[in-house]
Amino acid sequence: MTTPWLAPVAPGAVHATVDVPGSKSITNRALILACLASGPSVLRAPLRSRDTLLMAEALRCLGAEISDGPDGEWLVTPRTPRGPATVDCGLAGTVLRFLPPLACLAEGEVTFDGDPQARERPLHQVLDALRTLGGEIDGNSLPFTVHGGGGIGGGEVTIDASASSQFVSGLLLSAPAFRNGVTVRHEGAAMPSLPHVAMTVRMLREHGVRVDDSQPDTWSVFPGEVRSLERTVEPDLSNAAPFLAAAAVTGGRVTVPGWPTETTQAGDAMRGILARMGAETLLDERGLTVTGPRTLSPVDLDLHEVGELTPTVAALAALAEGTSRLRGIAHLRGHETDRLAALCRELGNIGVRAEETEDGLVITPGEPHGGQWRAYADHRMATAGAVLGLRVPDVTVDDIATTSKTLPDFPRMWSRMLETVR
Repeated sequence: MTTPWLAPVAPGAVHATVDVPGSKSITNRALILACLASGPSVLRAPLRSRDTLLMAEALRCLGAEISDGPDGEWLVTPRTPRGPATVDCGLAGTVLRFLPPLACLAEGEVTFDGDPQARERPLHQVLDALRTLGGEIDGNSLPFTVHGGGGIGGGEVTIDASASSQFVSGLLLSAPAFRNGVTVRHEGAAMPSLPHVAMTVRMLREHGVRVDDSQPDTWSVFPGEVRSLERTVEPDLSNAAPFLAAAAVTGGRVTVPGWPTETTQAGDAMRGILARMGAETLLDERGLTVTGPRTLSPVDLDLHEVGELTPTVAALAALAEGTSRLRGIAHLRGHETDRLAALCRELGNIGVRAEETEDGLVITPGEPHGGQWRAYADHRMATAGAVLGLRVPDVTVDDIATTSKTLPDFPRMWSRMLETVR
């Protein structure tokens, strides 16, 4: 069932400190690496949302022990993967694309399925690559079955990852346990979201895995031990984006504590994007503080490497003083929904002119008015509607519960932020 939600209008400028939970991308990568490690690991401040709970439960089904610690951490004890098992992917791309390689290491069958929308998400590149590397798989999309043989040879494979960097990350994460490791080469149009592959490489190295990424569009992971470790998860910087946007659209000030000074998270790009739109940004010992301008400047942005920020940036562009162009994001047509088409429809529904181009959007603010804002089971579409609702009365997000995918407490966090308006 959907949960309609009237987005609250900000009667003034917000002045808030917002503690954002841990990164989904880091949490789900860390869970997989901990389950491949040579001993128990501790994951502190993990994100607990639908996507990460699906990942944890899937790994439990494959034999791992994942238990709750006294301070909210996850205690992970690896076990040899085994089937038969059934994996519910939900709508989580990380589960859908990261777990089939690990399932090839299991003894027995592992069946994958998920939400109806997940059946439309690109996947065959990962499954075809695994077949090339020695895996046995029935099907090319959900539902499909991996016939685990207790291991996989690995080796070299060439894929087209122009639709998603997750195709590469999924193969790299389990590669230390492949008998011959793996070398993945990308051939095709420019691959989106490269920071996410850099995150995967960095985390593999932190676990003691040898990775060679010295050649463009080529990554080699060598077989060997995955060391156990204790890891504290950074705040999810992409989930912070709507709260920072709230400062920008209300002329207020929002601080997100714990913002890292060095990170591979794509959400860190919000600092530069907001600055180009006229906001002031300050990163210091308190975290990242954004102070909004009197008016938002239009932008011309290539978001190819940080496409997940597009719905929030589109909401900001709809409230700017002039036409904005968002480029390099054709791959968003294969996300939780076709985000480009969805943004065009929903912005048009509230009186903002939006045109879809071959690889992006052109957004021209008009006289926005209230109306229904459909989320399409997409958490970032839902939060974009919340941002617009700060300035546009009577915007109703048709399903705010979809934010539970990565930020289950979003409505309460939004309301608490608005208590600081003055």
